[in-house]
Amino acid sequence: MAAMRIAVTGSAGLIGTALLRSLDEEGGHETVRLVRRPPRGAGEVRWDPGRGYVDAAGLAGCDVVVHLAGAGVGDRRWTQSYKREIRDSRVLGTAALAEAIASLDTPPRVLVSGSAIGWYGDTGERAVDEDAPPGEGFMADLVRDWEAAAAPAAAAGVRTVFARTGLVVASGGGAWGRLFPLFKLGLGGRLGNGRQFWSFIALHDHIAALRHIVDTESLSGPVNLTAPEPATNREVTAAMGRVLRRPAVLAVPAPVLRLALGEFAADVLGSQRVLPERLTGSGFSFAFPTVESAIRAAL
Repeated sequence: MAAMRIAVTGSAGLIGTALLRSLDEEGGHETVRLVRRPPRGAGEVRWDPGRGYVDAAGLAGCDVVVHLAGAGVGDRRWTQSYKREIRDSRVLGTAALAEAIASLDTPPRVLVSGSAIGWYGDTGERAVDEDAPPGEGFMADLVRDWEAAAAPAAAAGVRTVFARTGLVVASGGGAWGRLFPLFKLGLGGRLGNGRQFWSFIALHDHIAALRHIVDTESLSGPVNLTAPEPATNREVTAAMGRVLRRPAVLAVPAPVLRLALGEFAADVLGSQRVLPERLTGSGFSFAFPTVESAIRAAL
């Protein structure tokens, strides 16, 4: 990467923290964090996504904006109020950021906006890529509106990329961060029948893919950030047991998951076999393409 001024939302999250660490280690880049509190220095810009406010002046001179903010999808049971929080944190935040970018005399050359493979809904055993139409359900509807909210930036001539992310394999957070402690205690096991596909990506590859997107002018629109070899939940369970050298023979029946997770259980039990066609087609190479290699990398 050439030296750039890069603004990041969600900088305190799993992916934002790793991205900023990667940029800082390389050196030469100026990073700007969008924060909800009063800024503590020149490297911070105030925004309030819920109220649609962004200090647009703080984005002046930025070459790139990477938008990663949003309430955790699996952090809490999906009550109606929490589903509204998940939606508003993404749709309203993206709209506010896109409008602020569009208002600049010289907008950034690229907006990488976080998105999700929830767009595809439950694909069963059918493999899908970025050309697939949206599926059905809360997540598919959310992703459609979430991506549409970035329209002002695209209309202003900013190359806009939607990073449709799968399950990030990391020990420090996200869905996989909650799996590791269970498997280390020997309490891990398949979920439901275990035949559902999980489209995953190693945290290392996710950060490398974001940086590849920034540097690759031919990429715009949706780009799947998933490893090229999706694994079934049964295969994930077996790989976790092998890597951690712990038994992984337990199983959580689907009715128990539905009781514990409510509506979110449908996404846990659903199958998404998503392929990163645009990423690999643009020359990106995965360091950890298999689920076992991604798990070992996380450790």
